[in-house]
Amino acid sequence: MDRSSHRARVLRYGNEAGARVDDQLAGEEPLEIRINGAPLTVMMRTPGYEPELALGFLFGEGIIRAADDVAALRPVPNGEHPDLENILDIELRASAPGVDQRWQRNFLSATSCGLCGVSTIEAIHQAAPPLPESDLRVDPEVIYGLDARLRAEQAVFARTGGLHAAGLFTAEGEPVVVREDIGRHNAVDKAIGHALERGLVPLARHILMVSGRTSFEIVQKALQARIPVLVAVSAPSSLARDLAQASNQTLIGFLRGRSLNVYSGRQRIR
Repeated sequence: MDRSSHRARVLRYGNEAGARVDDQLAGEEPLEIRINGAPLTVMMRTPGYEPELALGFLFGEGIIRAADDVAALRPVPNGEHPDLENILDIELRASAPGVDQRWQRNFLSATSCGLCGVSTIEAIHQAAPPLPESDLRVDPEVIYGLDARLRAEQAVFARTGGLHAAGLFTAEGEPVVVREDIGRHNAVDKAIGHALERGLVPLARHILMVSGRTSFEIVQKALQARIPVLVAVSAPSSLARDLAQASNQTLIGFLRGRSLNVYSGRQRIR
């Protein structure tokens, strides 16, 4: 059953005051992720592509390096709602970075906001160093066309108007995957998880396009996947810009028609 959106009756005011009409709301449900039976986190997400979401999330947290680090990924029955697959138990292989449960300490420290600014960037670079220089150059015409290509793949947004999207594109602007979610970070995790499943990581010659603003966490996730070019329809945060500059990433914001701002990495724009 598709739970990505839900029908709702609303009272709409406009030309016909108080008309009752059908509407579609974006689905939002919790997803619990467990590692080897131990709870790791609960996230709110739009149902769909849960394995991709889990893989992308674990990769971004440094718990796995590749899809092969996962021995099994099993839905766990929910006692209260057996029809909902909203618990995933992930069995790690012995070679996975997080198999010795250091992830418990690392995850708690990463989410406790004990670091900020320069110290945070330095800590990230220990696991994901800055990108090397390459011959990658992206035609501005490709970038101008990304927003329309992303929108064309946002089927649930077209029904609800309430979801974010993240898309992976080739340097020539061809879509690899577009994923939607109520959370920006989840949409990015789903897209990167899709690439992990297919052995496409590192994504050294790809573009990540997001439908909202660019946060520090999104730049970090892109750096982990070695994505050199990030594009957004809105603004980056100050720390997102700082991390992109320190990581030799190209960061573009406010893509509106044929207008955009380049915040870092101008050398990759042809």
